[in-house]
Amino acid sequence: MTRKFFITDVFSEGPYAGNQLATMPDASGISTEEMQRIARAFNFSETTFITGGSLEKGFDVRIFTPNSELPFAGHPTLGTSYLIRNEILKSNVGELTLNLGVGPIPVTFADDGILWMTQNQPEFGTSFDPADVATDLGLEPADIDARFPCRNVSTGLEFLLVPLVSYAALKNAYVGQGQLAQSCFLFCAGGYNSEQRVQARMFAAGLGVMEDPATGSANGCLAAYLAEYEYFGPGPVDVSVGQGYEIERPSQLYLQSEKRTDEFSIRVGGKVRLVAEGEWKV
Repeated sequence: MTRKFFITDVFSEGPYAGNQLATMPDASGISTEEMQRIARAFNFSETTFITGGSLEKGFDVRIFTPNSELPFAGHPTLGTSYLIRNEILKSNVGELTLNLGVGPIPVTFADDGILWMTQNQPEFGTSFDPADVATDLGLEPADIDARFPCRNVSTGLEFLLVPLVSYAALKNAYVGQGQLAQSCFLFCAGGYNSEQRVQARMFAAGLGVMEDPATGSANGCLAAYLAEYEYFGPGPVDVSVGQGYEIERPSQLYLQSEKRTDEFSIRVGGKVRLVAEGEWKV
């Protein structure tokens, strides 16, 4: 039996950029074990399987890394939404919903080609000693920006957010089997181009992803972090982030966030490109 599959580049501003995603649009009847094997065979940071749903009730989607299933991830949410709109519905709908492990995630389609997902409320977890974090990253304590905490944050998937003082520190960092966190998201002020205000990298060896080119879930955590700690000053956050440049997959993510009392508004956006399609012999 064969199944259709698609490959998209998510958070991509041009060819051979962004984060690759494989998607099977008709995955009903495929077992969990087989989905995991397929994801391992593709060996992208994530692969998605659409198992059912509708525009009215939302589309049921499962997300797998090469090693495990995830309740939420950013670039799979946008890439899968793009395919549902353009290859399944074949309609210029302005909004749809994905039913994921963390619950329903709405996605909207802007006229400028950016897809926006609204992420869940953040949870701010454990903070870590900067010296311990530096050791875990192969850096010096002075490379950590001591004005801001090294802290776990989750909007459905937890990351250790690590503020660095410079791009030199960001470029030199390395995380293998990190001792402090399964997934580390490192960032500093600056940009790889004039549109960006943040440079970032993400390591998740524990999930089978040594370095991720573009991480929508982690950037949602970053959006909340920037608002919580007024990284760029008080008021709403509206910035672009560059990621993936060190591994030759340049990506651009758009972040919007605002904190009102204890409630956050968090949106992460990016562009999606269809790269390939084919048949998979299940």
